[in-house]
Formats: sequence, C-alpha cells, structure tokens
Amino acid sequence: VQLQASGGGFVQAGGSLRLSCSASGNILRMNSMSWYRQAPGNQRELVASITRTSMTDYVDSVKGRFTISRDTAKNTVYLQMNSLKPEDTGVYYCSIDTWTGAFSRKYWGQGTQVTVSS
Repeated sequence: VQLQASGGGFVQAGGSLRLSCSASGNILRMNSMSWYRQAPGNQRELVASITRTSMTDYVDSVKGRFTISRDTAKNTVYLQMNSLKPEDTGVYYCSIDTWTGAFSRKYWGQGTQVTVSS
C-alpha cells in the first residue's frame, strides 16, 4: 500500500491550500483517514480525521478553518485549509487505517511541506 500526498506549498497568512492524498495497492477495507502535521521541534500531532461513515474530528486549533473530506471510490482524502496562520506551518502527513481481514494496519504518506508566512 502506498500513499501519495500533494498540495503543500508556500502561502501568506490568511491564504488557502488544499492537500490531497491518494492510496493505492491491495486494500481490503479502508477505515479512517487522517492528516497529521509536525512543526520543527514539535511532536507530530493529529490535525483531522474522517471515518468510513464520514464522521470528522479536528484539533481545536484548526476548527472552523480546515475541512477534511474523502472520496471513497478514489481512496483519496483531502484537507482544505483556509485562513492559514503561521503556526500552521509544518510537514503534513496523511495516514490511513485499514483492515487486512485479520488485523488493523496503519500506513503513512511521505509528507508535504506547508509554509505560512506572516
């Protein structure tokens, strides 16, 4: 299973970016899909997640600004980021939780850099 993330970049504060992450390979069942981020010197944190039934959850700092969505047919998850702030800067990683038929397994994408200037 491979995850390919895209959409990061450089943007001024108040701007928007849309991240995409597509999963490919032998996936029996895709459960939740998530976005994490890691700023320099900080631990990786969960930013947003979406379940198979499209229930969503967000870290408090992005509520009202970020929207996670998924296209199940395309095995793709998106993160629309609006009203970006300098503190949103970091490497964003997508992740999926799958069911193999015997156990759960988590996969990670390669990360995409998001830089927000003040």
